[in-house]
Amino acid sequence: MQWQQLLSRARLGSPEPPQASSARTDFQRDFDRVVFCSAFRRMQDKTQVFPLSEVDYIRTRLTHSLEASSIGRSLGTLTGEQVIARHGLVDFEAADFGGIVAAACLAHDVGNPPFGHSGEDAIRHWACDSDYGACRVALLGGSQREDFRLFEGNAQGFRIVTRLQNPDNVGGLQLTYATLAAFTKYPRESWLGGDRYPGISAKKQGFTAADREAFETVAETVGLLSRDAPYAMWCRHPLAFLVEAADDISYRVIDIEDGYRLGHFSYDEVFDLFWPLVPDPERQRPRLESIGDRKNRVEFLRAKVINEVIRQTVECFMDNEKEILAGRFDVPLLQELPLSAPLDALIENARQRIYCAPEVVGVQAAGFQVISDLLERFSQAVDDAAEYADDASPRSLMLIRLVPEQFIGPGRVPVDDPYLRLLRLTDFVSGMTDSYAVSLYKKVTGISLPGG
Repeated sequence: MQWQQLLSRARLGSPEPPQASSARTDFQRDFDRVVFCSAFRRMQDKTQVFPLSEVDYIRTRLTHSLEASSIGRSLGTLTGEQVIARHGLVDFEAADFGGIVAAACLAHDVGNPPFGHSGEDAIRHWACDSDYGACRVALLGGSQREDFRLFEGNAQGFRIVTRLQNPDNVGGLQLTYATLAAFTKYPRESWLGGDRYPGISAKKQGFTAADREAFETVAETVGLLSRDAPYAMWCRHPLAFLVEAADDISYRVIDIEDGYRLGHFSYDEVFDLFWPLVPDPERQRPRLESIGDRKNRVEFLRAKVINEVIRQTVECFMDNEKEILAGRFDVPLLQELPLSAPLDALIENARQRIYCAPEVVGVQAAGFQVISDLLERFSQAVDDAAEYADDASPRSLMLIRLVPEQFIGPGRVPVDDPYLRLLRLTDFVSGMTDSYAVSLYKKVTGISLPGG
């Protein structure tokens, strides 16, 4: 792969050539388009770790994405300086690399459904094991079937930024090809003929069957290497490794800080986890001990840890750049760092002490039920209306009135294609905020009625 092509400023769906501007680059425009889209705003009410938290300090998907984007900008800019020097690139600046990674990080979670990863699990469970959904999905084949059985927020995110946001535009937000390719950590379709492929980039799917053509255009434009011609599967864009690293750095470190603020870790426990990651620790000790408030000490340690992991990640990327460009490197960068062991300790402690905390599991379990039930009810109603039109049951005709027209079809007439009908329904449910999903569930089940 060639950097000159990988950094394409052209935009998906736009016939307009890239615009030269000293005030705002094409990649900065990508960032701004994500910031101002409704899917990004909805993340303020989507779970990061602690669902429906009443503590204002705790991160949501929105604040996590902003922090990951900040880390990503640093990773991209520092890497860009070295790539430009190594390859003599004259048409790009280090800030272009930072802009691409920052924009991709900002959008990386827009496709996540309500209630975090348990929301993804709920959609998969509904497609595999529910009374109606499993039978309904089983009628489909190949990637159309696996899009639901293996529902993936990353693929839904690609769908949002290229189709669902600004749906009247070909290409949705019309982001640059470079940003879209860096955004796609898993450049493959959901069904690969049953064969297992090695590498982190093949772990999940990055686009639905309905959006395969759009990603094929992205891959061809930036020059991604094909991995298996019979299937839609490519090697990662190099900057996708930095997007992944920014996300990994953010949640590994930040989840521990949030856990401390909610009382799941003592200060001494956080210190023991962060201290092995702090560079030149004895030089930092006097500054740390001069901070009186322990919450501020944790913030100081968190900043030092992030800075050091960024430094090592950039170094690791440059050490492996040749293999990355050749498509022969396919592991997370953080796995290759000298600090990989203490970084793994962070995530392991988070799993044991935070992700299984009663207040987390309790709300996620309720959210699991909410999402499964909404899909079950609405899918039956939409299929009933598709088959019988005005002769569908009164219940079905009432339920589909609760679904916005864009997720049904023009004039609220469901589309004939059963795959697209179901895909639009998952667009609707996965796009909900945590609070809206709970509110709608209460309405359709009769738990909450006006004036009740």
